[in-house]
Amino acid sequence: MARDNSALMQFVTADIQKYEGIRMPLKASLVEKALVRKLPMDRLHPNPDDEFCMPEIGPNYSIISGYEQQIRNATERGKSPFAEPLMVEKMRPDGYLILNGHHRWAAARNMGLKSVPVNIINPTHEIDIKEMLANSKHDRRVSFDLDEVVFRSGDSPDEVEKGLGFPFNRHYKDRLRIGIPALFLFLTQSGYDIWVYTSKFYSLDYIQRLFKHYHVTVDGVVTCRANRKKIAPGKDSSVAKLVAKKYPITITVDNDSVLFTHSSTKEFEQFDLSGSATEWSKQVISIMKTLNNKQQQEEQS
Repeated sequence: MARDNSALMQFVTADIQKYEGIRMPLKASLVEKALVRKLPMDRLHPNPDDEFCMPEIGPNYSIISGYEQQIRNATERGKSPFAEPLMVEKMRPDGYLILNGHHRWAAARNMGLKSVPVNIINPTHEIDIKEMLANSKHDRRVSFDLDEVVFRSGDSPDEVEKGLGFPFNRHYKDRLRIGIPALFLFLTQSGYDIWVYTSKFYSLDYIQRLFKHYHVTVDGVVTCRANRKKIAPGKDSSVAKLVAKKYPITITVDNDSVLFTHSSTKEFEQFDLSGSATEWSKQVISIMKTLNNKQQQEEQS
């Protein structure tokens, strides 16, 4: 089927205008997320906050063309059109909002596909963060980057926690850095809230349930972080103010350092880690104990 770029953008513009003012995210059920692996094209809607839909940026038509060729090749072999499903979110009043995969969606539309593979997720929204802040128990928090610090891939067996048993291992494929459950438990018992951040398209409930299987909880989960900041930088400012008000102190744990920051003054103190995978959590706990003792002494003086 020949591509018609103008017709594509006319459709995108019309669809966005149709749902303007009435579009809102919905939480998909566990059953729906588990069972729905393919959706009709007419139930998928372009995301007005994505660069693909912005007139000043718009789609890359060479990328769309490449996906069209991929669809042709897959069709000839009787395989799925895409190696990875589109990431979508359930929305009101109907259908699903595309979170990731607009160029693949456009190629599928140009090629006349009736349906495409999808993965339905429940990303973190501002209302979720406000609820987490309202339910949090402490005025100090420790934050972790899930992608770079907490989750590990390709590491030797002694550098990761033992994987979950059947049947949970079929759903939860992410592996934790060795010592993460013990460290999280220590932090909770020491009076800290734990917040984790990811740039990837994880479901909020997936992350929460994963840690519960390791008998620890996280107080804040922010997913799809990089995508939101890229497309709507102003939306994060009000949330950042709420977080700073709730937590005068934030401690950021990285692979090779622990950063102690005062939210109001932005003054910080950095503690270095050796980088040893097997000693990492032990070193973080030792630093946290030192910080706790120092704070207790300051409060008593």
